[in-house]
Amino acid sequence: MAKIRISAAASVMGVSDDTIRRWIDSGRLTADTDDSGKRVVDGAELVALAEEIAQAASLEHLDGGAGHRSARNHLTGLVSRIVSDQVMSQVELQCGNYRVVSLISTEAVQDLGLEVGSIATAVIKSTNVSIEGPRP
Repeated sequence: MAKIRISAAASVMGVSDDTIRRWIDSGRLTADTDDSGKRVVDGAELVALAEEIAQAASLEHLDGGAGHRSARNHLTGLVSRIVSDQVMSQVELQCGNYRVVSLISTEAVQDLGLEVGSIATAVIKSTNVSIEGPRP
């Protein structure tokens, strides 16, 4: 199993190192020590906690709870920027730690009533997703 140092776990979870330590102290995560004596958490356990937190903090109700969808990846957030011309618009969403950018028609922006500060959901369905692993 992958062992992740507290600082790296905090970074990927979007929380402070102290929050990870509190989760360890409260039993929400378990910790071991690596060969250099640093505290580490199990990667699979961290994934389970991240999924639990994401499920509990689901923002689906904010976009009207559209029900069953074929696309599985939904990121709900705030519209942070819109750049439009007569035909196309670049819409940026801030979805937690993630910035999502979409190019849609300016007509769609108007029909959806999108403006900076409004809540919107990026629905992502791709035929190609690339994954990068950790650097050696």
